[in-house]
Amino acid sequence: MPGAIYAEGLVKTFGEVRALDGVDLDVPQGTVLGLLGPNGAGKTTTVRVLTTLLKPDGGTARVAGLDVVRNPNEVRRSIGLSGQFAAVDEYLTGRENLQMVGQLYQMSARTAKVRAVELLERFNLTEAADRTTKTYSGGMRRRLDLAAALVVSPPVMFMDEPTTGLDPRNRQALWEVIQELVAGGTTLLLTTQYLEEADHLADDICVIDHGHVIARGTADQLKAQTGGERVEVVVHERERLPEAVQVLRGLGKGEATVQDHIRKVTVPVAGGARLLAEVIRELDTRGIEIDDIGLRRPTLDDVFISLTGHGAEAAPANGNEEAK
Repeated sequence: MPGAIYAEGLVKTFGEVRALDGVDLDVPQGTVLGLLGPNGAGKTTTVRVLTTLLKPDGGTARVAGLDVVRNPNEVRRSIGLSGQFAAVDEYLTGRENLQMVGQLYQMSARTAKVRAVELLERFNLTEAADRTTKTYSGGMRRRLDLAAALVVSPPVMFMDEPTTGLDPRNRQALWEVIQELVAGGTTLLLTTQYLEEADHLADDICVIDHGHVIARGTADQLKAQTGGERVEVVVHERERLPEAVQVLRGLGKGEATVQDHIRKVTVPVAGGARLLAEVIRELDTRGIEIDDIGLRRPTLDDVFISLTGHGAEAAPANGNEEAK
């Protein structure tokens, strides 16, 4: 049975740019899917199609069991959306903005007021609640926009780079809000350029590049594709580097990478801390002095570089902003 968010073969073009080229997604209810990819990969276009803001040129998509093309109004009533840019009325106060959203969703005036107070407190906006939002900083507007997306506690949420522009404290607060929502049964599709965010929040991760899904799995599964753990050694004397390479090749399980200018050698390993201790013993036996040694586990940034050849914030080659 398809999940709360389901897409098959989504295609979207902008002129000659094929922003989406057969995207498939399936997000079970009550889980978080992290949609990752470099800028220009198709993440935002995917969100816009799934939230009915763009009509796909091919493929099908269902959100909360509703077809996004045939039932767009019903889909909109079942979702919350927080985009990359704060969508608030700058001539209303923070409190008025949230109350207005509640009443647009047909809440009673009293219920909308109560919900506004709750969200203003949760997002650290109580002191600024009765100021017009044109006086807010960019980070405050971002938090207000996120609060507005949560007014009705929708069953399905889309957050497109929600923590961009937030300081670490407010980013952590949003993470806690997201975890509370999901614990209550909300399904979330999250796009982000902060890889630790996906690592922390997502049950599954989908990596997209040039409109294609190029990998999917849990964070641990994706990290395993990069070759697992590695031992890194920095030798004290450059002339001993070849010997250190020999040691690591003998104990590792793959080709050693040598960075001669910083006297570093890196090799994939299996065995974790036990293998690290063995490397230290062998280097000591040979009298090879080291400045640094460590066991490094791959990060999601390593996954990006391994899969796409560039980092998460690489600029789109075509320069077309719509291709996000």
